[in-house]
Amino acid sequence: MELNAYIDHTNLKQNATRADLARLCDEAAKYHFATVSINSCWTSFAAQRLAGTGVGVTTCIGFPLGAASSAAKTAEAAQAVSDGTSEIDMVVNVGALIDGDDDYVKDDIAGVVRAASGHPVKVILECCLLTDEQIVRGCEDAVAAGAAFVKTSTGFSTGGATVHDVELMRKTVGSRARVKAAGGIHTREEALAMINAGADRLGCSASVKIVEG
Repeated sequence: MELNAYIDHTNLKQNATRADLARLCDEAAKYHFATVSINSCWTSFAAQRLAGTGVGVTTCIGFPLGAASSAAKTAEAAQAVSDGTSEIDMVVNVGALIDGDDDYVKDDIAGVVRAASGHPVKVILECCLLTDEQIVRGCEDAVAAGAAFVKTSTGFSTGGATVHDVELMRKTVGSRARVKAAGGIHTREEALAMINAGADRLGCSASVKIVEG
């Protein structure tokens, strides 16, 4: 299996420098990854550096906590589109989801979907903080709000993607949305396990190591 097309090559570190982002983009172009996944301040830089390579840009919104206001998330998403993003990964308001405030969760997501102007939005649930019931509700809220993907994790909380979570999300969304697994995927074997569980996309910082076997 060619794994490169599944991978969003990721650097979301707060201390990432321009040189780090240049290297990320150049590796993504060399290995033909799907996108680079980056913080929003780097969107314009990455879009310009990757122009003509066929590699997209995934901008992360409300990252990593998801606790920004809906207005702030919407504005960040609109700016990312203006700066040349291809896709958007947004973090759900985890507290609202745990509280059972599904109307807030759906409205929060829908605002970003509207601001994305047709670009695919992936909704990060942060599964390590949720029960199975909350994961299912989060998936349903994301689909109802028009998201293209549901995603397991930021990679910045207490745990990353698990096969169980990916299987649960795949079962919940069916063909209505795609599934992205991210966080803690370091080897080819781990990547394949996530794909076999139902993941359509992988978020990885160890992407080069994974594709080189």
